[in-house]
Amino acid sequence: MALKLLAEVSPQELLVALGVFHHHALAYVKSTALKCAVDLGIPDAIHRRGGAATLADVTADAAVHPAKVSDLRRLMDLLSTTGIFTSSTGAGGDDGEGTVVYGLTTAGRFVVGSHNLSPMVQFLVDPLVVSSFFSMPDWFRSEPPAAAAAGAGGGTSSLFEAAHGCSQWEMAGRNSALNSVINSSMVADSYVFIQIVLADKRHVFSGLSSVVDVGGGHGVIMQVIAREFPHIKCSVLDLPHVVGQAPAGDGKVQYIPGNMFESIPPADAVVLKSILHDWSDDDCVKILERCKEAIPERKAGGKVIIMEMVRGSGPQASKIKEMEAIQNMFMMYINGKERDENELKKIFTAAGFSEDYKIMPVVGPFSLIEIYPCMNE
Repeated sequence: MALKLLAEVSPQELLVALGVFHHHALAYVKSTALKCAVDLGIPDAIHRRGGAATLADVTADAAVHPAKVSDLRRLMDLLSTTGIFTSSTGAGGDDGEGTVVYGLTTAGRFVVGSHNLSPMVQFLVDPLVVSSFFSMPDWFRSEPPAAAAAGAGGGTSSLFEAAHGCSQWEMAGRNSALNSVINSSMVADSYVFIQIVLADKRHVFSGLSSVVDVGGGHGVIMQVIAREFPHIKCSVLDLPHVVGQAPAGDGKVQYIPGNMFESIPPADAVVLKSILHDWSDDDCVKILERCKEAIPERKAGGKVIIMEMVRGSGPQASKIKEMEAIQNMFMMYINGKERDENELKKIFTAAGFSEDYKIMPVVGPFSLIEIYPCMNE
């Protein structure tokens, strides 16, 4: 049957199909190659040399063993083919074929310089995170613990818990290396995002006298806001082991240990950056209810500022749709999910917020959302 099916398709269709198959089966090679390049400091080496480096330059700067240079070329070829590096052949070279010069693509520039997302690579390709997905077949077949106990739906252990016996947050509380990787990733992502927000949508923070960033990690967003809006009192609420490692800074940002499910310090506005996608719908409602208790009523300017992916809100090019689907699948590892507007709206209204929220796209589906308490409450 399989041979008959293959005989019915054209050679070109067969080639494309094989390409799709290999892309899926070997996708991990791309991500681990990128992590390897970041670990070796290859993007930084190219950046330091003015954006152009030969294989010999990279070998020297990354301290690659001379016996592994041909293998390094394979790494560079892969990352050039897949859009992280550029490659061009210049004059010279002992073999008469010219010297290959490597540069950085726009995507490659995201792992160097001031807008450096390389800590996100370290997190996304961390063995503890990646190995969580090896438990997917058993996870899909197993009955959720809450359902087994209560005879109905409810909470379920995550892929991370199935693989490691505890939640990511519990492990981060006792594993300093993982805690550092998570927080460094949050800092890098938040810094890039808030810079883009302030370039186009800084009006969101106008008129506020106080803001608290809930789950704000080491406080990079509040540090930027405090610098750009000196009159705003900026605070960060996060778990004790997170704020305990936050940098001292200049004292303009207050760090508060606590639990967002229990209480949130009062402020004109609450910021939630990449928080809701970590949690179930019921937990999101609880978080937003605590936010609502912390802010004044709408006519006094109270609002929640959410920074989150809104699936389907960006350009619907195939690569964007694939990115949304991959990100949504990735969030399964902690029982999170990326939501579309209808899913978010249900959560907002269930928590007592008005239906006339604002979704402002920042970069494709990554958006800034303002929600406001209902006027009659």
